[in-house]
Amino acid sequence: MSTTASIGKSILSSIREKLDLPEYQKIHWEGSFEEYLDIVYQHPEVTRTAYQRLYDMILSHGTEEVYEFKEKITRFRFFTEYAARHGDAVFGIDKPLMQLVNAFKSAAKGYGTERRVLLLHGPVGSSKSTIARLLKRGLEDYSRTDQGMIFSFAWKNPDGSWTKDPMHGEPLQLIPNEHRAAFLAKLNENRKEDQYEVRIKGELCPFSRYLFNERLQKYNGDWVEMLQHEVKVYRLILSEKDRIGIGTFQPKDEKNQDSTELTGDINYRKIAEYGTDSDPRAFNFDGELNIANRGLVEFIEVLKLDVAFLYDLLGASQEHKIKPKKFAQTDIDEVILGHTNEPEYRRLQNNEFMEALRDRTVKIDIPYVTRLRDEIKIYEKDFNPERVKGKHIAPHTIEIAAMWAVLTRLEQPKHANLTLLQKMKLYNGKTLPGFTEDNIIELKREAPNEGMHGISPRYIQDKISNAIVAHPDEDCVNPFMVLHELEAGLRHHSLITNQETLQHYRELLQVVREEYEDIVKNEVQRAIAADEDALQRLCANYIDNVRAYTQREKVRNRYTGNYEDPDERLMRSVEEKIDIPEGRKDDFRREIMNYIGALALDGKKFDYKTNERLQKALELKLFEDQKDTIKLTSLVSNVVDKATQEKIDIVKARLIKNYGYSESSATDVLTFVASIFARGQTKK
Repeated sequence: MSTTASIGKSILSSIREKLDLPEYQKIHWEGSFEEYLDIVYQHPEVTRTAYQRLYDMILSHGTEEVYEFKEKITRFRFFTEYAARHGDAVFGIDKPLMQLVNAFKSAAKGYGTERRVLLLHGPVGSSKSTIARLLKRGLEDYSRTDQGMIFSFAWKNPDGSWTKDPMHGEPLQLIPNEHRAAFLAKLNENRKEDQYEVRIKGELCPFSRYLFNERLQKYNGDWVEMLQHEVKVYRLILSEKDRIGIGTFQPKDEKNQDSTELTGDINYRKIAEYGTDSDPRAFNFDGELNIANRGLVEFIEVLKLDVAFLYDLLGASQEHKIKPKKFAQTDIDEVILGHTNEPEYRRLQNNEFMEALRDRTVKIDIPYVTRLRDEIKIYEKDFNPERVKGKHIAPHTIEIAAMWAVLTRLEQPKHANLTLLQKMKLYNGKTLPGFTEDNIIELKREAPNEGMHGISPRYIQDKISNAIVAHPDEDCVNPFMVLHELEAGLRHHSLITNQETLQHYRELLQVVREEYEDIVKNEVQRAIAADEDALQRLCANYIDNVRAYTQREKVRNRYTGNYEDPDERLMRSVEEKIDIPEGRKDDFRREIMNYIGALALDGKKFDYKTNERLQKALELKLFEDQKDTIKLTSLVSNVVDKATQEKIDIVKARLIKNYGYSESSATDVLTFVASIFARGQTKK
């Protein structure tokens, strides 16, 4: 027993050594009103409005400028690096996020947006809730930093205890109106250009107003004396869990909705103590709009709110005031952020009674991701070797699922020679002959609603999860398992409401299957043709013949020693692999020789790897030559001789080493590609 106790003591001691007690004391600072004025003079930013604080919080994490199809976009590291540390990174929507932060910036500068409800609008699963959650988490953490300091105040009770202002009010609100101008003149003296100008906005809440007048009477009108003895200022730490400065409201069914959830309610137990329900001490200022003062309130599915609630929301946004029951209008300072989906927003547009809300709403579209590499990142966050224990996720499994998801969100291109798959590749940064950045910009302009419909990332995540658990005996999850789950789930998908959409999604699954076939055939081809020595020999042979052909010379046969005409059959067998037509062969051969000559002038030696097209042609040619010697198709018949098996094992080892396959997934993909060749579907 004593041994256990000593271990416990040891653990606690080691943890205690890591405690940062000075930091704890700093963020739980308490002091007099006079000391707070000193802080304000040195750090005027502590008096910032909620929008200013939120905007500064986002900027404090840094920014970077990126170019997307000739358009300069500011990327905020808050939504990438900070978010990633908390498992909530947002990918692929840099432009909508820039619009959101610009709205915060406009509100912070007082240009009018601070009097609006910011509405995140988009399809289900497009990260609206994630963005709101991130902003709340960011504000909480920011309030603990030196840059994000924020303060409130408490009243001294007759028994010596303290009662905090229920709405976490700004201490400067304790200064009477008639003296504020003189105070501000002093506090803003010698203010630097890059410093905030101290301003006092709003009045005390009814509770603090009552106590202020009561204590002022006690001190015969000497409010300075009263502040010294009856008020203390403390550092405010924003916290959603403690309902301090961060609020979240979720509508219930219309019969159970009550506006007191937003603006507070009477405390019936205290009516007996104070004699009337209009005494602010008998009122709970704990509605969501009350407790979110100085910070942010999130309205989940805001447009599901009853009309009576929306009236409260209108006053809160436009006037920065709320109306608690039985009390005068009360000032608030908070960011109001709502989110909703497309059907609810259409209902708002069609409801003439909602005209006032529409007029006070800044809508920011949050679409689905339309760039493949960003969609892949969403799933890699959840499905990676660290999270998925004991199961190997075969190469391209996540890529193929993401590819289908993105295709469902894209609109059919108007360009006759462009498929939906090619459009997706262009968006992903791939170059296609005949398409420039200007063409891609035009494609995006033609489809302004792209990303506002399609399959949700949640559906993909669910189906990848199903594929992982549905095959307990398999040590590997491959693309076909996931594609099967994706297709099987479509019949029961609650958001697919018509047969036409269902058929379109199934056709896209077939497009993705065919693309996967091409990808793995190419990988197996490259693995078979990855014999460096054989490639070098083939390249040297091809170059010797091209040189002789372009210079109208004979080429020496390496085996007989005789001089012969250039081997046209060999040269064409290489060139045909990259679709060089007969009429262009002379041009291509001259290009190669000019390229080699230019390298020689610079004192460099030619390496086929520096010419991507030639490398691909040589690999395909070598694959064609070696395919039959390896007898891949024998895998399908299960009759494999020893020599063939050794060659297959070499290819398998290359797949594992170079492409990330496991033993079983490499075997599966070789068998699959073998079945394709057995069907005679070799792609030239």
